[in-house]
Amino acid sequence: MSEESTIKRRKSRQIMVGNVPVGGDAPIAVQSMTNTETCDVDATVAQIKALQGVGADIVRVSVPSMDAAEAFGKIKQLVDVPLVADIHFDYKIALRVAELGVDCLRINPGNIGRESRVRAVIDCARDHGIPIRIGVNAGSLEKDLQKKYGEPTSDAIVESAMRHIDILDRLNYPDFKVSLKASDVFMTVHAYEKLASQIEQPLHLGITEAGGLRAGSVKSAVGLGMLLSQGIGDTIRVSLAADPIEEIRVGFDILKSLRIRNKGINLIACPSCSRQQFDVISTVNELESRLEDILEPLDVAVIGCVVNGPGEAKVAAVGLTGGEPNLMYLDGKPHHKLGNDSLVDELEKEIRLRIARQQNVAHPDRIIPIKDMS
Repeated sequence: MSEESTIKRRKSRQIMVGNVPVGGDAPIAVQSMTNTETCDVDATVAQIKALQGVGADIVRVSVPSMDAAEAFGKIKQLVDVPLVADIHFDYKIALRVAELGVDCLRINPGNIGRESRVRAVIDCARDHGIPIRIGVNAGSLEKDLQKKYGEPTSDAIVESAMRHIDILDRLNYPDFKVSLKASDVFMTVHAYEKLASQIEQPLHLGITEAGGLRAGSVKSAVGLGMLLSQGIGDTIRVSLAADPIEEIRVGFDILKSLRIRNKGINLIACPSCSRQQFDVISTVNELESRLEDILEPLDVAVIGCVVNGPGEAKVAAVGLTGGEPNLMYLDGKPHHKLGNDSLVDELEKEIRLRIARQQNVAHPDRIIPIKDMS
């Protein structure tokens, strides 16, 4: 039986990104960013829908030009997940996407020019009810801060953030969130820890330029895990040099591992050894591949032998223990025997039956079909 999570969330002001609450007692939102050319509307819409299909709560889109802003307007009409526009330097782009229905503006008030321009953006955001994300990156600190500190540090990142925050405070605009990102785990963690006690706004977590799929996932899990375990963080993005879909999957895996938020199959699997009675690795890989479309939470245990198998299977909704013969458990109780040639098919079938029942309980007025397993 798992121990209860003892994580106590930092109290933060709640903002709304479209229909998704961020901060307060809202679930920690998981987001990613498109890497298509924004002016290619079809490709960008397709990627946004793919991200939404694996559970993305929010998607960010880079808008570097006025042409991209017009394309963004078309994209916004074709998707229903909240969109954040990533904008630098040109305040007119921010004004345009606000008119076109953006759900959040990612800007740094200090890099869009004189205060009259900043005020114009803030007034527009206020009129349209649009929150702002301040994003500070260790790789693009102001020149005077680079000179002051000599190199990026957590103090330099926080000082940069406070400059932007002070502008919004002066303009009486509290509806914003803040990100403080570096590629170094400890620098990032220390920056967030320092800022968390200084402001009430929600915090967007991420380790920037974390790396490829494997190394970046590990670095992000370590850094974000350190912060989330302290209750710091209201929305996350795992930055990977990989398909953005993987960012969403890894993000939910991080939250799932901390028992903060469950989405999709929680697969408990042994690393395998000579005691295994079936090929655990290929079974797990095939099962993961087949179940990628499932977003509802369900604990599934796949253990290759009887040493740890029964114990793990008894606390899972669906369990498989290797033996002579293999044994499937349902709701912690032995149910029926399985041969090696039908393991994945039988597991998938039972898992989908369970998910369908859960969905039908949640939505009794509509019939949800069970995937054809024939």
